[in-house]
Amino acid sequence: MSSIGLVALGNIWPEHMSFPLVLALMGALGYLVGRYRRTVFSESVYQSRRELRRAQIVAAELENISLLVRKQLTKHHASLARFKQRVDKLGSKEHEAAWKELCQEAEEILKPTLQLANQIANAYDEIRQQSNHLMTFTDVRTDPLTGVANRRALDETLVSQFAMKARYGTSFTMALFDLDHFKEINDKRGHLQGDRMLQEVAHLLDEGARETDTVARYGGEEFAVIMPETDLHGACIFSERMRADVAAKMPLSISGGVTVALDGDTPESLLGRADAALYAAKSAGRNCVFCHDGAEVEAIVGPPPTVATSSGEGLS
Repeated sequence: MSSIGLVALGNIWPEHMSFPLVLALMGALGYLVGRYRRTVFSESVYQSRRELRRAQIVAAELENISLLVRKQLTKHHASLARFKQRVDKLGSKEHEAAWKELCQEAEEILKPTLQLANQIANAYDEIRQQSNHLMTFTDVRTDPLTGVANRRALDETLVSQFAMKARYGTSFTMALFDLDHFKEINDKRGHLQGDRMLQEVAHLLDEGARETDTVARYGGEEFAVIMPETDLHGACIFSERMRADVAAKMPLSISGGVTVALDGDTPESLLGRADAALYAAKSAGRNCVFCHDGAEVEAIVGPPPTVATSSGEGLS
C-alpha cells in the first residue's frame, strides 16, 4: 500500500486506535491473503503436474499403439505384394499343383490379416480407454474438492474396463477406501478440517497409484481405485501400502476393501463385493484391509486394528 493510502487510512480510522496498530493489522491481513494465495497456487500446480504426467503416459501409449499398427500394416502390405507377383507369374497356366500352392499361400496371408484386424480393434479400444483418461481432466469428470476423478468418471472407467475384459479377456481390480470416524472429525474439528483430510487422502492415493490407474471419489468420504492389468494379490499389496501410508502421515486411519473383476461381473456386482470387503474391515475394527475373491472375504495381514466395535451399525 502506498504512503498516501496509509495516511488516508489513518485519517478515517477511529481516534482511539493508534496508527502503528493499523499497520500491524494491515500486515497481518497481507500475510493471511498471501498465505491463502500460495496454498491455492500450490494445489493448482500439483494438479497441473499430475495431469501433465498422466497426459505424457497416455501420449506414449498412443504412440506405441500407432507404431505397432504401422509395423503390422507394412508387413501385411509386403505379403500382399508377394502374393500378387505369384498370381501374375502364374498367368493362364492351369497346373493343379501351382494353384494348390497358391491357395496355401492365400491361407497363410489370411491368418495374419485376421490377426491384424484384431490388433486394429484392440488399438481402437486402447485409444478409447486412454481418451477416457484424458477426459477425466475436465471439470465434469473431476471432483472439485479433491481434484481426483468423480463418480461419473469412475462409472465410465468401469464400463470401459468391462468392455476390454469381454473382448480380450483382460482383468482388473478395484479397491474401496473409507476414512475411519470421519463424522467425528467433522463434528469435533469442523467441516473445513474434514475437507482438508479428504484432500490429503486423495493426494496420497493419487501419488501411490500408477498413472494408468484411476483414483476417484466414490462418494462422501469413500474413494475408489481401478487398477487395470493387476491381479488380486497385487491390488492387496497396494491397498495395504496405502493404509499404512495414511496411518503414518495423517492423524486418522482408513479401511479398505479389495476385489477382482470376474467372468459374468457387472459394475454393480464388482462394487458390491468391494463394499462387502470394506464393511468387513470396518466390522473388524477399522484401520485394516479385507479382500473378496468372489467366494470369501478375508483380512490382509497387517497391524492389529486400533478401534473395536460391538456391532456393524453406523460404521464410518
